[in-house]
Amino acid sequence: MMHVFFEILAIFFTLSGIFFMFVGSIGVLRMPDSYHRLHASSKCATLGLIGLLLGAICHVVLDPDGTPIVIKALITIVFAFVALPTGSHILAKSAHKSRTPQWENTLDDEQAADESGAS
Repeated sequence: MMHVFFEILAIFFTLSGIFFMFVGSIGVLRMPDSYHRLHASSKCATLGLIGLLLGAICHVVLDPDGTPIVIKALITIVFAFVALPTGSHILAKSAHKSRTPQWENTLDDEQAADESGAS
């Protein structure tokens, strides 16, 4: 009975990971500027990767030889959860510093206001 439950969970998490990867990929293709594309790709990588790894964990969790796989997947999830958004933030800040053009319908540039000292 537990095998069926974990297999259903594995299917759910795997499909959700694939969904986020797919939607993020479409976002990268359709977004108007680098900042929007970076946002879509960071969500795609973070949520998609975590979904796929949780699916793998659920698939092997009851296997006696699956413990090293589960531990490695959990370490990868923690690393991805911290590193991917941080890397995206650094890329966005670098793009802003190099004056990468923003979409003409962007409402506000809070980073430029912070850098100029205005409130």
